[in-house]
Amino acid sequence: MRLPSTLRPEAAEVARAGPRFRGSARPLSVGLVLLLALAAVPRASAHGGTHSSGLSQWHGLAVVALGVAGLVGSVLLKRRGRLRPTTALYGVLAGLVVAAFGTVLWEGLLGDPSYTAQSMPFPRSWYRPLSLSVGLAVSVASLVVGWLRWPTRPRYTFLGILMGLWISYPELVPGPAGYTHPLGYLVVLATPVLVGYIVWTDAGDVLASVLRDPVARRFGLGVGLVVAVFFMATSGFVTVFWEEGAPHETTVEVLPVVYQLVQWPTLEVALPDVPLFFAFSAGIAIVVGLLSGLIGLNAALIARQWRLGERAGGVEGTAGTGVVVGSCTCGCCGPLVAKVAVLAAGPSVAAPIYWVFVDTASPLSSLFIVASVVLFTASLVYSVESARRVGGQSASGLAAD
Repeated sequence: MRLPSTLRPEAAEVARAGPRFRGSARPLSVGLVLLLALAAVPRASAHGGTHSSGLSQWHGLAVVALGVAGLVGSVLLKRRGRLRPTTALYGVLAGLVVAAFGTVLWEGLLGDPSYTAQSMPFPRSWYRPLSLSVGLAVSVASLVVGWLRWPTRPRYTFLGILMGLWISYPELVPGPAGYTHPLGYLVVLATPVLVGYIVWTDAGDVLASVLRDPVARRFGLGVGLVVAVFFMATSGFVTVFWEEGAPHETTVEVLPVVYQLVQWPTLEVALPDVPLFFAFSAGIAIVVGLLSGLIGLNAALIARQWRLGERAGGVEGTAGTGVVVGSCTCGCCGPLVAKVAVLAAGPSVAAPIYWVFVDTASPLSSLFIVASVVLFTASLVYSVESARRVGGQSASGLAAD
């Protein structure tokens, strides 16, 4: 869902979970190949299941199934010794690209569900206590767990407290004042710095060795690009599906847009003749870059372990789970989940999902970002430390040819 940056959700009577083209941002899941493939899709109005191009959402689902089949088939053939690890990695990457393209195609061709304020599961007055209590609980839990479990690594505690502050910030500095408050910018900018420090301190030596493997490096970069473009497309920051009311002439503007706590100058470019719309800001770069970077590093670690031909056991499973969950978390933003729910059980089920997890005033809307950052960082650090504990999987072992 994307609302004009000048409006808070309290002012919205009706919300549509579809892309908008001016002054808007959605909270929120390919690279050049996917972008070119999307650009090749014939221009169509995104307001129905069947379009003038002859495509429907079922074509998108078929492409998703094809990509998943390629991905799963590559993994199974590798495990049975039918494919070399390097060949299997390229098969997995190709399957991810195809599945991501199919999901974006399906999401763009499906009609946009609309939700009214009457469908909210509880009043917005509940948002303030929920935001403060959830944020405080995350911070306190991080303090207690960090003190008991990692007393010599206060950086973990600081990250948990920062994530709790991220959740509660909209109510700590409520209203338009929060859009430009220094505390909001500090929370957003400090997150990649702290995560980078944790990764560098606790996993930097192994990751540096892993990235010296060209195949692992290319695989990690490819997965990261897939996740980044997938997130941008499913969040509406990149789209080729032109809506009614969208610009009919080339438009290039820089607008103040609220995205992830605070307001960012956002470049919006609409090219109806292509057709292509994209929006980009520092806030988008920070969030998308952080998430896709963490997932890409997890993927590179898996690729190196595959290349060594080792039975990584719990290490491979942990990192693999992080990548799969990461792709789902980035892609399954609220509007996408709501559309799936509409197909499965109708708007009555989708509306509560939307209002709880996507309404930008909801304290739970930020959990997608907060949980992803914590999950991917923890998965990466745990995987590296587990590798160190397994015989023969030191940093030099991971770097060996």
